Amino acid sequence: MPTSSATTPHLIVAGFHALSDPLRISVLELLRQRELCVCDLCDALEVSQSKLSFHLKTLKEAGLVNSRQEGRWIYYSLNLPQFNVLNEYLADFQNQNLIVPTRSCCD
Repeated sequence: MPTSSATTPHLIVAGFHALSDPLRISVLELLRQRELCVCDLCDALEVSQSKLSFHLKTLKEAGLVNSRQEGRWIYYSLNLPQFNVLNEYLADFQNQNLIVPTRSCCD
């Protein structure tokens, strides 16, 4: 998923927000194994379709999942390039070797 510098901060914020909910994490864990339709996700998670739809919308807006329609069913899968964006963002912090100490604000 190519991102421009203007959309990257939005996608990072949306991505981490999407990762902040236990049900959405459960959805992502199921999708790690394979593409699934909404009905399979509802059954596996024991949640209503309306509740799941809210969470899938959040994951989709964050770019973490893709959807495709086949007949009357919608299938969801992971969008791995967006996970790479989040991983690279965190890696930038890990790669910083030097943190400059703050100066006294009264100098």
